[in-house]
Amino acid sequence: MSRHQTIVIKIGSNVLTQSNGLPDLDRMEHLVDQLITLKKAGNKIVLVSSGAVAFGRQNTAVSEKLNPVLKKQIWAATGQIRLIQEYQRLFQKKHKQAIAQILVTKEDFRDRKHFLNMKSCVEALLQQDIIPIVNENDTVTITELMFTDNDELASLTAAMINADTLLLLTNVDGIFNGNPEDANSELIENIEASVAEISSYISASKSSFGRGGMLTKFGMAKKSADLGIEVLIANGKREGILIDYLNQNLRCTRFEPKRKRQAAKKWLAHGSHYYKGEVFINEGAKKSLTSTVIRSLLPVGITKIEGEFLKGDILLVRDEKGNQLGLGKAAYSSKAAQEKIGLKNQKPIIHYDYLYLFDHD
Repeated sequence: MSRHQTIVIKIGSNVLTQSNGLPDLDRMEHLVDQLITLKKAGNKIVLVSSGAVAFGRQNTAVSEKLNPVLKKQIWAATGQIRLIQEYQRLFQKKHKQAIAQILVTKEDFRDRKHFLNMKSCVEALLQQDIIPIVNENDTVTITELMFTDNDELASLTAAMINADTLLLLTNVDGIFNGNPEDANSELIENIEASVAEISSYISASKSSFGRGGMLTKFGMAKKSADLGIEVLIANGKREGILIDYLNQNLRCTRFEPKRKRQAAKKWLAHGSHYYKGEVFINEGAKKSLTSTVIRSLLPVGITKIEGEFLKGDILLVRDEKGNQLGLGKAAYSSKAAQEKIGLKNQKPIIHYDYLYLFDHD
């Protein structure tokens, strides 16, 4: 690892929580001490931290009959305060390191302008030597707009700020070729960029306090690596885990990054759940977009448009058979686009700079 990197570090709920469901304050302090060492080595750090619900569960008793979503919202609302207070105690009072809290929802990443405002805020904090601590705003998030878990949030954050490395700390050493609890299972130390999918090796079981499992981690890690971000999955319960990372002897699974993508394409790559409309294209347009020549999507190649959208919304591009090809930012509204279907000599509906194609370099 070269120094002076921008690193997004995600600490999972299973790292910061004891087996009894209470916060693991000793582990939290141990990780903060290491984060300071990592920062003093010249790296910029953005922390994505779970743990709010565990802190809330510890201090706030609620009725068992209460709706599960409301119960979680109450624990998140009360626990978020205690989580940040604990980070403030460890970072500021112990190490004189300033921190900032950023609460986000999936909706914040959908709009390009809002996305860029968040990006500017995080970058400004880093320039002022402040460590941003990012978490999902559980109190206002409805179920269908929740992040899969904080792995997804960390992946989005890493793409947003063009991070060099995304480090996902969980309670296992990485991805194994079997059940991690099986002595015969071996750690997969490196996943090459050309590997498409290894989910058959991964247990789909979820941790006690997290929403996602290792399948989610693989999916998010692979997407980030495809965007040019190095991704590491490591065991946050191990002593000195971040020092091992600094000294380049970390036991983990590393996802080999592809070449770096443009910032706009990194935003689009995570838009699978945000798109407002769908654009179907003919075989000629498909061959044009997937050729080695850089091209935009023109109305002449469009056969059908579904959904209502405005200029700037994310669109899903499909071929005539319905296969998903990629995502792009609409250059004009669905009303204008409908009028231009199949016409020549029109401005692109999606400019190449705002077009992200799946599985295509």
